[in-house]
Amino acid sequence: MTDDRTWYYCLRHSGVEPYDGCPADVRLGPYATREEAAEALHHAQERNEAWDNDPRFNDPDEEDDEGGSVFDALRG
Repeated sequence: MTDDRTWYYCLRHSGVEPYDGCPADVRLGPYATREEAAEALHHAQERNEAWDNDPRFNDPDEEDDEGGSVFDALRG
């Protein structure tokens, strides 16, 4: 079954694709519009940064990870 009203961001191809695209394990979504899907990495990075800075999700005895974000690797 296809759904022409949903869009996804493909991590393998670094682009927006319709429902009939790559498998779910290599894409983000669904999004209501093509434009929303195009901003998927940006929104995911914002959520990750919010979680990283939220004391409810940080262990006080953990040292900071200086390895960078997966989103930095995808952009770079």
